[in-house]
Amino acid sequence: MRAARRILEQTREDVHAALERDPAATGVAEVLLYPHLHALWLHRLAHRLYLGGHRVSARAVALTGRIVSGGIDIHPGARIGRRFFIDHGCGVVIGETAEIGDDVTLYHHVTLGAVGWWKDMRRPAGDKRHPTVGDNVIVGANATVLGPITIGARTKIGANALVLESVPPDSIVRAQASEVIRADERRRPRPAPLPEIPKAAER
Repeated sequence: MRAARRILEQTREDVHAALERDPAATGVAEVLLYPHLHALWLHRLAHRLYLGGHRVSARAVALTGRIVSGGIDIHPGARIGRRFFIDHGCGVVIGETAEIGDDVTLYHHVTLGAVGWWKDMRRPAGDKRHPTVGDNVIVGANATVLGPITIGARTKIGANALVLESVPPDSIVRAQASEVIRADERRRPRPAPLPEIPKAAER
């Protein structure tokens, strides 16, 4: 009975988090169709199986979550806190040893991954390979966070950022913005090249 009450409470929190953080949400009925919720709820089941040593069953449940969510790939070993929200859930990847705190928001195409098998295969068995994300962190679209690093609480990671080192709490991580070239600048003629200065005659 206690476990059922906890599951119901977490489910309500998940729905409320989506309503609170998505301006496009019109009500509970709509939010219940959000793909990240199905991925999250199936992940919780897969994580319990994973912790119980049922690795194949856990993978099967995780695969189901990926299919029904349209591409949210959460490894059964990942630890995810409460009120987790993925906006426009698509193409998100969360690795096996990733740890995510409470009230975290990810946008589409975010990767919480490892640095690469050629390095990870040399780590001792059981070593952490994926990021730890603190409470109230926001990770923008297409951002990539790699390795056993820590993202401090309340940090905001901008779209397209590549994060390879730990970040202290309350930080802002920004990718380089694209250069804007106005139309009038494109049409502006290039200045004529300077005339070459003749070399002094050899004596």
